[in-house]
Amino acid sequence: MKHYCLTFLLLLSAYGFSQNRLPVIKANAKTATIQEVGQPLKKWNLSPEIKIDVFTTNKLVQPVTVKFKTDIDSISFKLKPGQQKDFIVLLNGKDSCYTRIQSPEVKNFRRVQPEVHDTIPFAINKHNTNSIKVVLNKMDTLNLNFDSGATEVVLIEEALKNKVKSKLDLYNTLHDIKVGSRTYQSKVYDIQLAGHGVDGLLGWDNFDGYIVELNYDKNIMVVHSKLPKAVKQNKAVDKFKMKYFNQVFYIEGRITQGRKTLKDWFMFDTGYQKTAVLDNDLLNKSKFPVAEMAVIRTDTLLGIMKNKIPVVTSKLESLKIGKHELKNVPAQILTTNKPVRGANVHILGSDVLKRFNTFFDFQENVVYLLPNQLYE
Repeated sequence: MKHYCLTFLLLLSAYGFSQNRLPVIKANAKTATIQEVGQPLKKWNLSPEIKIDVFTTNKLVQPVTVKFKTDIDSISFKLKPGQQKDFIVLLNGKDSCYTRIQSPEVKNFRRVQPEVHDTIPFAINKHNTNSIKVVLNKMDTLNLNFDSGATEVVLIEEALKNKVKSKLDLYNTLHDIKVGSRTYQSKVYDIQLAGHGVDGLLGWDNFDGYIVELNYDKNIMVVHSKLPKAVKQNKAVDKFKMKYFNQVFYIEGRITQGRKTLKDWFMFDTGYQKTAVLDNDLLNKSKFPVAEMAVIRTDTLLGIMKNKIPVVTSKLESLKIGKHELKNVPAQILTTNKPVRGANVHILGSDVLKRFNTFFDFQENVVYLLPNQLYE
């Protein structure tokens, strides 16, 4: 996503470009690609009219290699968390495109004083959609789904039309988002559909650098600046490393059918109402015995853009998350209309995730899961 700075800062940055001997690569066409190792290929348009054209990578927890490729040239470099790399693309031998590849800012609020432990009422309905109250621009009270499979803030068309009274500049402007007693800032986007009974989605990255607790027993969400000590001391807690992919995060899980067990990464998606999505292409690649899974039903679901998605729900013998195993899980098998463009991924949904009180540690990039009263 492209970001635009104040003119003064742009002039300073452009001056910085001219003072440093930046790498120069050539291009004859305006189209280019950006390949961040382990991430989907991104398309890019060269824009010489923009003072500095900025591409922000996935959240980085370690250095990665990034390759920027034009139709006739390329440049590759290592990018560390919080780092940026500048270079010039010379278009058609005459137009200079000042380009920046940057990692998101590294955030960690562990040392904030006084410590933050902000408790917010949190509910989950019969459709497995969670919701919290959010105040937009000090004026509009909205019910948003805390969606760990989304970023920033996304509002449905109905809410934008009938509930939002404050002045809203979609896509480009940071707006005040009050959650509990604290105010965050986020860009706002539009979407056609979200979960049942909510006005939109509140993405995980609004809380980057904090710890977010979802307690389904007490119906609360708590934003912590420091992980409570009791979490690590509880032997019933499972700890999972986060893997960031395409701006959201995944944890490892295991699925079993007959004699075949497959270990893989699953998107942690509190915004998906059902149990799990299994990608048919990934299953076939691993020779997972899909044919042995009894078909429960075949549905056509509506996607977030009201697109029709054919889904087969089949009985999965076993889904194991850490030490905890769920049996005879109704899992959705996707063959088309993949949720992540250009990638094949598995997903854990709210019907599974609600069974665990959860701590998202966005400082150490780990997830802690503790079975709760909904666990069977």
